[in-house]
Amino acid sequence: MTRGLLAPTAATPMIHVPDVAATAAWYRSIGFDVVETYGDGAGGLCFAILSAGTTRVMFNQGGRTSGERRREVDLYVEVAQVDQLFGSIKDRVNVLEEPHDTHYGMRELIIRDLNGFWITFAQVRA
Repeated sequence: MTRGLLAPTAATPMIHVPDVAATAAWYRSIGFDVVETYGDGAGGLCFAILSAGTTRVMFNQGGRTSGERRREVDLYVEVAQVDQLFGSIKDRVNVLEEPHDTHYGMRELIIRDLNGFWITFAQVRA
């Protein structure tokens, strides 16, 4: 296969969760926007696409929550102001690590979503 044939413009994770509606509502509560949903009828919400800035994430039904320390998938979201984000969400989320500086030049905040997935919000240190 020629490398030129694979020229993606974006990669969007799809995460399987037990309750798409609850997950979409939780992500909206921390600042994501709902882009599109499917299955809003009597069968319930089965798929949702959310965005924050240029970042997108998809949620599909059929997953499970976890109490494990780490999951197979973590989200790493770059933001402009980690400390301000922390101040606005800290009382509504499960904070694993408050904002801190890393040895690789980032300032990070790590939280868990309602399904147990880790979300690291990161800002390049000046």
